[in-house]
Amino acid sequence: MTKLTNTFLITFIFALMLGCNDTGIVEPTQPNSQPTPTDTTFYRAVDLSFQPEANDWQTNYYDAAGNQIEVIPFFADHGVNLVRLRLWYAPEDGYCNLSKTIEMAKECKQSGMNVLLCIQYSDTWADPGNQSPPLAWQNLDLDAMKDSVYAYTRNVMLAFKSNDIMPAIVQIGNETNSGFLWDHGRVGGSFDDNWNNYIALIARASTAIRDVDADGKVKIMMHYAGLEGAEWYFGKLAQNSVDYNYIGISYYAIWHGKSLDYLKTVLSSLASTYKRKVFLNETAYPWTLEWNDWTNNPWGENSQLISAYPATPEGQKAYLQEIKDIMTGFDKGLGFCYWAPDWVAFKGSEATDGSTWENATLFDFDNKALPAFDVFAP
Repeated sequence: MTKLTNTFLITFIFALMLGCNDTGIVEPTQPNSQPTPTDTTFYRAVDLSFQPEANDWQTNYYDAAGNQIEVIPFFADHGVNLVRLRLWYAPEDGYCNLSKTIEMAKECKQSGMNVLLCIQYSDTWADPGNQSPPLAWQNLDLDAMKDSVYAYTRNVMLAFKSNDIMPAIVQIGNETNSGFLWDHGRVGGSFDDNWNNYIALIARASTAIRDVDADGKVKIMMHYAGLEGAEWYFGKLAQNSVDYNYIGISYYAIWHGKSLDYLKTVLSSLASTYKRKVFLNETAYPWTLEWNDWTNNPWGENSQLISAYPATPEGQKAYLQEIKDIMTGFDKGLGFCYWAPDWVAFKGSEATDGSTWENATLFDFDNKALPAFDVFAP
């Protein structure tokens, strides 16, 4: 954390004169009450799962004018109404475990935002290429795995319920293009005869959610990464009468194609075919091609960009505005979620295990808020 140098004290006093509170941090707007989602709610979301770690590194964030902010209330004040939080079973470093995720959910609720809980059923990153079960489950047979999924999901939901922070949405798995809890729940390719097992595991998770949420307020989301193959995946769910409410899609131009027209076509088709609302569950875009630590980032070349949207603060804002316009442009567009807008290079400029995302956050290299925050306004 920055020490109180003379320069800081001068800045601190000046901030007080401008109306900051006695900590020197911009006072967040007090929320009215926790909003109850309705069938017409449009979500302007962010994934803030890195916040506990950033806080432990004593990371400071600032508004565009350079005033220090409280991160979670700042997002709420700018129109964010849903925060996505990932949950890992027993992560080695403790981040994204149940207790830390509940504390984050409490903070989000206190700022007037709902929560999308992403239960990844893993101790670490789960994505199309990585769906390892928790270490504690790795030697279980299928029946024991199904029982563990039910018991764990139920316990998670009860923990949220007992803390009066029931999520608005629960996501079963993360980017489950090829299933989850490999190999019992693996599908596609040489495992394409394994759908019955995958469906059975999903069913145990959804049953646990419904059992705890007796009044049916919590919505269940299934999540696919990219556009190609999405019709196949959600078609399989339909064939097997899977119990879920929302379709979640990840879209990054660097990996999933550069045509936003095609993105809109696929999302509209999914909504129409499967009669469900569609949520853009992950997206992001760089505001620069420079990096701020020694950790490799995905984005670093102009060839990775959509030509209409340069890697500049205004280009990032224009991209996100177009995403918002796409999602509001069809009846079953549920909203969008910006992934890791806060994952700045908080471990320092020479960290090789730092952020892979600092040039795609919503803060510049001085941790000042970027213009794209404007897009979250209702």
